[in-house]
Amino acid sequence: MLIARVIGNVVATQKNQRYEGASVMLCRQVTPEGKDMEYTCLALDSVNSGVGDTVIIVQEGWGASTASTGRPGAAIDSAIVGVVDYIDLL
Repeated sequence: MLIARVIGNVVATQKNQRYEGASVMLCRQVTPEGKDMEYTCLALDSVNSGVGDTVIIVQEGWGASTASTGRPGAAIDSAIVGVVDYIDLL
């Protein structure tokens, strides 16, 4: 899993029917302190996140597919599965 910030929304006029109704978001990985890292990825949104939100991304095929489409088997590598309210570093 990754902690990331949503930095954009990807618009696709045509996509596979398994992804109909799913939003594709551009995300940049961040440290637990919120500092930007270099890694950027596309992730299907399963929690209605928006630009600027800090999110949790799962990068595992079965989990990502099930979380974002509601059924396993779609070719998805990354899915947003949570919006982070805050991170408490002790």
